[in-house]
Amino acid sequence: MTQGSERAALRRAATASFIGNFVEWFDYASYAYLATIIAAVFFPNENPTTALLSTFTVFAISFILRPVGGIIWGSLGDRKGRRWALSWSILIMSGASFGIGLLPPWAVAGILAPIGLLLLRMIQGFSASGEYAGAASFLAEYAPAGRRGLYTCLVPASTATGLLAGSLLVTLLHQTLRDSALESWGWRIPFLLAGPLGLIGRYIRVHLEDSPHFRAMTALTERTHERRKAPLSELLTQHRWNLAVAFGVASLNAVAFYLILSYMPTYLSAELGVGESQAFLASTIALSVYIVSIFVMGYVSDHVGRRRMLLIASVLFVLLTVPLFALLGTGGLVVIVAVQILFGIMLTVNDGTLATFLAEVFPTPVRYTGDSHRHRRSGRHAHRARNGLQRTGRLISVDPVRTPAAATSDRPRPGRRA
Repeated sequence: MTQGSERAALRRAATASFIGNFVEWFDYASYAYLATIIAAVFFPNENPTTALLSTFTVFAISFILRPVGGIIWGSLGDRKGRRWALSWSILIMSGASFGIGLLPPWAVAGILAPIGLLLLRMIQGFSASGEYAGAASFLAEYAPAGRRGLYTCLVPASTATGLLAGSLLVTLLHQTLRDSALESWGWRIPFLLAGPLGLIGRYIRVHLEDSPHFRAMTALTERTHERRKAPLSELLTQHRWNLAVAFGVASLNAVAFYLILSYMPTYLSAELGVGESQAFLASTIALSVYIVSIFVMGYVSDHVGRRRMLLIASVLFVLLTVPLFALLGTGGLVVIVAVQILFGIMLTVNDGTLATFLAEVFPTPVRYTGDSHRHRRSGRHAHRARNGLQRTGRLISVDPVRTPAAATSDRPRPGRRA
C-alpha cells in the first residue's frame, strides 16, 4: 500500500469511526430534548407528569441491554473483526432510530405505540453499546503510533458533536414550528435523519479493510493454526489487571462527562437561579470549546504520554472542582461561561487521552471486549454520583426536561397547555 493510499484509508477510517458515535449521541440528545413532545405523542395526555415519567422510563429501560450488548459486540469484534461488528452495529442502531420516526402515535395505535417505542429503544441501546469501544479500537489500530492520540480523540469528539447537533436541531424545530406541527411530524425529523446517516456510515465501513492490527493477528493465527480462546474468557483470566486499570482510569470520565456536559444547565438554572436561556448559551459555548480542545489534548498526549495526561486531569479535578462550583454563584454570565469552559478543558485533558489509553492497555485479541466491558462497569459510577448529589440536598437530579428548546421558547410545553 502506497503512502497516499494509507492516508486515504486512514481518513475513511476516521470518518467511519466518527459517524457511528455521532448518530448514537445525536439520537440520545434528540430523545431527551424532545421528551415532552414524545410524552404527548406516545402516551395518554390525561396525566402529563405520568406520560413524561413513562417517556423517561422507556429511555432508562433501553440502557438495560447496553451491558449485555457491549460484551456481545466486543466479543464479535475481537473474533470476526472490528469492521464486521461496526458495520452491523451502525445499521441496526440507525435502523432502530429511523423506525422510531415512523411509529404511529397513541391516538392511532393505542398501547401498541409505546410498546413499539420501547422495543425500538431497546434495539437501539443494544446495537449502540459497542460503538464507542469499537470505534476507538478500530481507529487506534489504523492510526500511526506517533499520532494515535490525535486521531483516536475523534471518537469522544464525535460524542460531543452529536450532543451539540441534537440540542441545536431540537431548538431550531421549537423556534420554527408551531406546537401542532411539532407534535404531528416535526419531532420525527431527528430520528428519520439517522437512517441516511447510518447508511452512509455502513457504506464507508463495509468498503474499508479491517484494521492493520486485526489483520496481522488473524494472519498469525492462520499460520500457526493456534486456537484462540473466547475473548471474554481470555480477558477475565489473563488480563484482569488491565481491566482493573481501565476501570479505575475511566471512573473520572464516567462521572465528570455527565455532570459537566449534561447536568450543568440544570444546576445553573435550578440551583443558582440563572435564566434557562443563559444557562443553555453558556453550556453550548462550553461544549463547542470542548470539541475543539479535545483535539489539542489528543495531540499533546502523543508528545507527553497518556499516563501523565490522565494524572494531570485527576489532579485538576481534585483541586479545582469545589472552587469552580463555588465561583459559579459569584458572577454573571461571563464568569459562568469562563468556569464552564475551564471545566470543559479540564475534562478534555482526560477525554482527549482516555480512548487512546484504553485501546493501548488491552492487547489486540481482547481490545474490543476489554474496552466494552470497561464501559459496562464504569457507568455505575455516574449513577452513584448522581444519587450522591441527590442526597446532599443541595443539588437536584439531572432533568433532561429542561431542554434548550424550553430555554429559548416561551411556548407552553405539550401536555401542559392551559
